[in-house]
Amino acid sequence: MTVHFIGAGPGAPDLITVRGLRLIESCPVCLYAGSLVPEAVVAAAPAGALVRDTAPMTLDEIIAEMAAANEKGLDVARVHSGDPSLYGATAEQMRRLKALGIPYDVTPGVPAFAAAAAALATELTVPELCQTVILTRTAMKSSSMPVGEELSTLGQSGATLAIHLSIRNIPHIQRELEPLEKYGPDCPAIIAYRVGWPDEAFIHGTLADIHAKARAAKLTRTALIFVGRALGATDFIDSKLYDAAQVHLLRPKRKAGA
Repeated sequence: MTVHFIGAGPGAPDLITVRGLRLIESCPVCLYAGSLVPEAVVAAAPAGALVRDTAPMTLDEIIAEMAAANEKGLDVARVHSGDPSLYGATAEQMRRLKALGIPYDVTPGVPAFAAAAAALATELTVPELCQTVILTRTAMKSSSMPVGEELSTLGQSGATLAIHLSIRNIPHIQRELEPLEKYGPDCPAIIAYRVGWPDEAFIHGTLADIHAKARAAKLTRTALIFVGRALGATDFIDSKLYDAAQVHLLRPKRKAGA
């Protein structure tokens, strides 16, 4: 018996990995985070499987379901949105399972920031402008942010910021980032709403006006905020990867005319 933590991707049922889908199809117990995982994903569970939405359940209740499955020798598909390694509350479940001696493994999924970048047809890292992406969030009703992970500190890097769980905290984001030289009020900002779902939407703006645009759209949840100079950048050098004058192991000779 094994509890399989599975990343279902951002929302579109066809963005789950082949491995993840096959596990769902084979597990007689399926526990899924229904607030963010579409029912179409878990519809692949085998006939007669126990399928439960864990959105209204507590951690104790979820672990109890897993323990009950373990006693019966039944594999469990524990389906989370995006990738389980990011804001999935999987660490606390794994800690409980380890204490109980219940085996588990993890199947990765497409994270929301990657799906959003794909939908926007944009690269989050641009040569000599930005080569770092920071995945973070802000503190509201959830657990507080550790010291040193404030946006004003992370913002010293000039990285592309992918800010999760913060659509109702945009004024704080503005206060933290607008005074910074590498961002500022005119810095591009994009809100990615319900990426991969039928009502997916993107709001383009700047740090200065993105809050007003979010309010006008009446967005209050299920959104990711990108901030950074790489967003929509057009004036940048070509990378060295395909440069005809650049030699490397797989292209040891300069191309003609280089």
